[in-house]
Amino acid sequence: MRDPVTDFEYPEEWVAACRSPDLLPDVRRGLAVLTSSGTVLRRGFTTGTTAAAACKAAVLSLAEDEVKGVGITLPCGIAVRIPVDAYRGTASCWKDAGDYPSDVTAGLEFVATAVPSLSGSVQFVPGEGIGSFARDTHRHRQGTPAISDPALDCIRRSIEEGVKEADLSGVTVILTIPRGAEVAQKTLNPKIGVHAGISVLGTTGLVEPWDDHLTEGVLDRIVRAPRGVVLTTGRLGLRYSRLLFPEREVVLVGSKLAEALRAADGDTVICGLPGLILKFMNPDVLAGTGCATVEELSATPQWEEVAGRELAAFRERYPNVRVVIVSRDGKVIGESP
Repeated sequence: MRDPVTDFEYPEEWVAACRSPDLLPDVRRGLAVLTSSGTVLRRGFTTGTTAAAACKAAVLSLAEDEVKGVGITLPCGIAVRIPVDAYRGTASCWKDAGDYPSDVTAGLEFVATAVPSLSGSVQFVPGEGIGSFARDTHRHRQGTPAISDPALDCIRRSIEEGVKEADLSGVTVILTIPRGAEVAQKTLNPKIGVHAGISVLGTTGLVEPWDDHLTEGVLDRIVRAPRGVVLTTGRLGLRYSRLLFPEREVVLVGSKLAEALRAADGDTVICGLPGLILKFMNPDVLAGTGCATVEELSATPQWEEVAGRELAAFRERYPNVRVVIVSRDGKVIGESP
């Protein structure tokens, strides 16, 4: 049995040990993950998926008396049905975190309002509770809403689907997150220059149940890796690690690199985007650089010197661990000496 999200092939003994066989169809669909002990953990939905569901439901409710659920195609290609509550152009959708215990946005309400457009255009308007960038960076201009490209694509595609299904000529959809500014204070947004709300994100559309902690299933995969393991911190890192190291087992460990390294035996690679990796190597790596984030640092002339210094120092502490740092477009921008 293969996970359609990560492409991980579950060992037969894991499947045989499953304590909840009735949940295996969710594992096959990618909506849950199976651990080595047989426990099934449910994936949650990202803020981007939640936003897309609210927006589509608001549009559909212009043509239907009441909408209680909508179909959404996630950025990873999986089709899901999301519970909503929509009536006469206004919809609410509540963030489902699955079995991810530390999701501060769990249960957060997303509210979308749809109004028919006389011009025939389809417009999406981010509103209150969605953060925006406080200053210019190499990827974002000041005032730009903090919505990732995959999430924005999913939202717009879902709105367009709603317009077709409701047989409308056009629509304007306004998305708000009433408690977004409040909840954002519990996230990293204030530190990375996003203010007045949360970020709307989602590379796959799903939230892993172990993004910032390690379950026995993940540790078991690390220990069992037959030809050395690649540890990565996020979804893009997972994708590029598989391309760069096709012969190795690639394991997503989130921010828990220290715990993962303790479980790894022998030849190990850390591969991924620069943020978590450089912060793991040196929590004070940004001191004196004038940069708010490691990603911002990676676009400056200082990057080569700072990254080279940190990689060399890390190599001395972990001589059997190779580090490969990649950019968002998959280019290798740092590598252990």
